[in-house]
Order: sequence, then structure tokens, then C-alpha cells
Amino acid sequence: MAEDLQKQNQINIELSEEVAEGEYANLAMIAHSSSEFVIDFIRLMPGLPKAKVKSRVVITPEHAKRLLAALADNVQKFEASFGEIKQTQGAPSFPMNFGGTVGEA
Repeated sequence: MAEDLQKQNQINIELSEEVAEGEYANLAMIAHSSSEFVIDFIRLMPGLPKAKVKSRVVITPEHAKRLLAALADNVQKFEASFGEIKQTQGAPSFPMNFGGTVGEA
């Protein structure tokens, strides 16, 4: 009975070849409204005056909180296996405002 319920709750996820290749980003800008979080993944290249948004993900506040917990869990597991992730001082600051609170990652 429990096995049947588990089969009902399974999701078949499709990953196209194009999406499976991934997209490199070294900066994330986060904005939010009362109903959604917008995460822009950006590729910033040294010496170039423009940085391109490579992907934008829009999620609900509930999913943002789940993502935060999942990232924290994965960082903890990564550091347990490979050591502490060092953070550089003086992260870039950008005078960009998307109409709400902005965070950088």
C-alpha cells in the first residue's frame, strides 16, 4: 500500500540536452515582491563593461525558503567533504535596483 502511494507521488522530470549542459554564472541578483522572488543568474566577465543575465528564475516565497534550506544543507555537506568554502572580501557592488530589496550571491 505504501509502495503504491509512493509511485503516485513520483514526478517524471525531463531534462533536455540543451538545459543539461548548464549555464555558467558567477553572480546572482535577487529581487522580491509580496508574491514572488526573481533570481537573475549573471555572467560577469573581467574587463567587459556589460554583464549578461544568462537565466532568470521566478519562484514563490515558499519555494524560495525551500531553496534556501536546500542550499544550506548542500553547502554543509560540501564543506564536510571538501573543507570550508572561502569567501572573498569586497564582493562587487552594483547600483542596480529591480524595484524591491536586492541581494547578491
